Amino acid sequence: MAVKIRLRRMGQKKAPFYRIIVADSRAPRDGRSIDEIGTYDPTKNPTEYHVDVEAAKKWLNNGAQPTETVARIFKHVGIEK
Repeated sequence: MAVKIRLRRMGQKKAPFYRIIVADSRAPRDGRSIDEIGTYDPTKNPTEYHVDVEAAKKWLNNGAQPTETVARIFKHVGIEK
């Protein structure tokens, strides 16, 4: 089972809000997730990130692969793989 750290879209039309989740790579974008480790709000200025650093490091050490966007968010927060 390949595990990905990716975004789940929430919010209304034209007002996106994302949750950073850990999910099976075969699951749909807004489908079932294993764990929720943070949020990302691109509508605010400046953009807001809230990440549970300990949980993110735990999942990265266990082999979960972040998507490109999540990897950029982790870099802003200060989480290095």
